[in-house]
Amino acid sequence: MTIPTPSNKVNYNIIFVLTLIHFTGDFYSSFFTPLLPAFMDKLGLTLAQVGLMTGLVRFLAFIVQPVVGYMSDRHETRGFIITGLLLAFVCIPFTGLATNFSTLLLLLCLGSLGSSMFHPATTGMIPLYSGNRTGFCLSIFNTGGTLSFAIGPVFITWYVAKYGLEAMPYTMALGLVAFIFCFKYLPLPVSENLSHLGFIGSIKESLGKVYKPILLIWVVMVLRAVTGQSFMTFMPIYLVDKGHDLTSVGLIFSLFIMGGTLSGLLAGYMADRTGYKKIFFLSFLLMPPTLLLYLYLPGNWVYLTSFLAGFTVLASLPLGVVMAQKLAPKSRAMVSSLMMGFAYGLGGAISPLVGKLADIYGLETVLFYSAFIPLVCLAFIVKFPNVDHM
Repeated sequence: MTIPTPSNKVNYNIIFVLTLIHFTGDFYSSFFTPLLPAFMDKLGLTLAQVGLMTGLVRFLAFIVQPVVGYMSDRHETRGFIITGLLLAFVCIPFTGLATNFSTLLLLLCLGSLGSSMFHPATTGMIPLYSGNRTGFCLSIFNTGGTLSFAIGPVFITWYVAKYGLEAMPYTMALGLVAFIFCFKYLPLPVSENLSHLGFIGSIKESLGKVYKPILLIWVVMVLRAVTGQSFMTFMPIYLVDKGHDLTSVGLIFSLFIMGGTLSGLLAGYMADRTGYKKIFFLSFLLMPPTLLLYLYLPGNWVYLTSFLAGFTVLASLPLGVVMAQKLAPKSRAMVSSLMMGFAYGLGGAISPLVGKLADIYGLETVLFYSAFIPLVCLAFIVKFPNVDHM
């Protein structure tokens, strides 16, 4: 087992391995959304079915991640990470062979299950190897995911446009290389030895005194996810309706994620120096105007506005995780799953409702109102605790 480094020193080798796992798993997870127009065309899906499919996939992550996070905090095993990565890079490429809605949904759910298995354990390991740069190192780790969501759509839309959906299983070769590397160098997670307390006892031990501020941060992360998931799921369909082809949609989607990749690194770096609460407030304040520009500016402006929208929407993702880990250091994996998988999944579970509303009132109208949700969060953010010196 690799021993964690001293508290003031960063082990960048382990941070790299954990980031590579995050990148690989999310690279395959990124295939689904930009291919929605292709799946809709092939299988004749409705917007309500798209919303249901997205919601179930996110709901699966919402159910599983906190459970896996709880178990990861108590058992020193790589099984969650290895199995999860395997499911992600095997099941998702086979969606290209799906001949009906049920098969597509099953494969996506299995891939999402894999994603929910490796995220809590790897995120919970970051503080052990990040020294006094937890915010920055978690931003690096988060960048592995956001960068893959930027590269993945460009790759898969180009690949499908050239070779077709039926050729998607061949992309598993990329994941296999990373899987072998991670299998060799991934260290064992370090548990907090709370298993003797049982589920309720360990929750009281790790969250009892801080459950109110963690709940407050979690509510904000859920509302952020509702807005982000609404735009990430339905904007590709909106763009196709406006005349963009599949390759263009993949590029626009990637620019959205690339903006979040850069802002996540910058937010983590700045939060370690100026405070988490300030960066949180600024990112949520800027979300509505950038999302509305993304939705309404015509022509080639969509490429710039997509980048700006992603920059503001995804900036706070690593910050919520770091704040929760600082408040509950004995439950690093579980609180990480609450802020990422649980919040992200619950936000995504709203997608069926968003899809249904879009069928009734129009997609543009629903996205317009979704852009104002972050303003509600400002009232919660001002009540965030100060964790800068914890």
